[in-house]
Amino acid sequence: MECLLAYCRPGFESECASELQARALDLGGSGYIRAKPQSGFIVFTPYEVEARVLARQTPFRALTFARQVVVSSGLIKDLPVTDRAGPLVSAFGELAEGFAGLWVETADTNEAKALLGFCRKFSPHLESAMAAAGLLGSAPGHQPRAHAFFLSGTAAYPGLSDPQSGSPWFMGIPRLKSPKGAPSRATMKLEEAFHLFLAEQERQQVLRPGLRAVDLGAAPGGWTWQFVRRGLRVTAVDNGAMATELMDSGLVEHLRVDGFRFAPDQPVEWMVCDMVEQPRKVASLVARWAVNGWCKRAIFNLKLPMKRRYDEVRLCREVIAERLNSAGFAHSLALKQLYHDREEVTGYLRIG
Repeated sequence: MECLLAYCRPGFESECASELQARALDLGGSGYIRAKPQSGFIVFTPYEVEARVLARQTPFRALTFARQVVVSSGLIKDLPVTDRAGPLVSAFGELAEGFAGLWVETADTNEAKALLGFCRKFSPHLESAMAAAGLLGSAPGHQPRAHAFFLSGTAAYPGLSDPQSGSPWFMGIPRLKSPKGAPSRATMKLEEAFHLFLAEQERQQVLRPGLRAVDLGAAPGGWTWQFVRRGLRVTAVDNGAMATELMDSGLVEHLRVDGFRFAPDQPVEWMVCDMVEQPRKVASLVARWAVNGWCKRAIFNLKLPMKRRYDEVRLCREVIAERLNSAGFAHSLALKQLYHDREEVTGYLRIG
């Protein structure tokens, strides 16, 4: 029986499992979860709904806690050290007639760092074996991607993902360079959000010079920096000090006021918010900006509680959706735990 293998941030296995179970229930099914705390992945075996059907109905961008979702035929144990590729090639041949490419992966944990080195060394050998078996094609986007997810040097899950709905990044992790000159590492969260939530053409359109943005809880300016480097004008709202280099750009107006009470004097393209506050309070703030017509788009961070994190995310989604639906606003809302997030998730709201 095929199963779903979902990669996630270590420590969020329970939330990832709850989300997949909820998706299966929406389709009239249920399933069995295998999840080990701090492992960085879960395995979900659906009962009434086929794994491939559930995967098609559950693109990774629609999930908050999963970095990647792979359809697998199950764990292969005791791979022979002298021929690890052979059993995997046979399993891949049963999964599909051909693949657009291959990723040899493992979990994003400290324990698996040494295993990642093995994956990189083994990848060309497995790729050659699959090519010799006629399993690697040359039509990316039209064939599934093959995944070999290793738990140890002799145990791996062979699987596949749809390049159109799966994560486009190896291990589900975008490889972004930490920029020089940014006032804080928090800048990477917004950079990743731009890449995850916006297609390249859309980024060029809505992050072009001359547009206006408001950054609530801006100091010292990690998120403001992402707009300034693209030529947008920013109103930075925070009682704390902003980085001198940002203020010297001439593109930033710094207001030392409460971000929850601030209202712009004219609508802006963007509102972003990375304030440390109760998640539902931030969700209500985002909804207020939207229904008041103060912004067209918002990216915001929700700092999650220690317990019932999945429930909190679900409630925040409902807070925003119900407010906008009641006001008659068409919108799209996505919530995702980014690689650069920790005990938090990032949301993207687009009006219209």
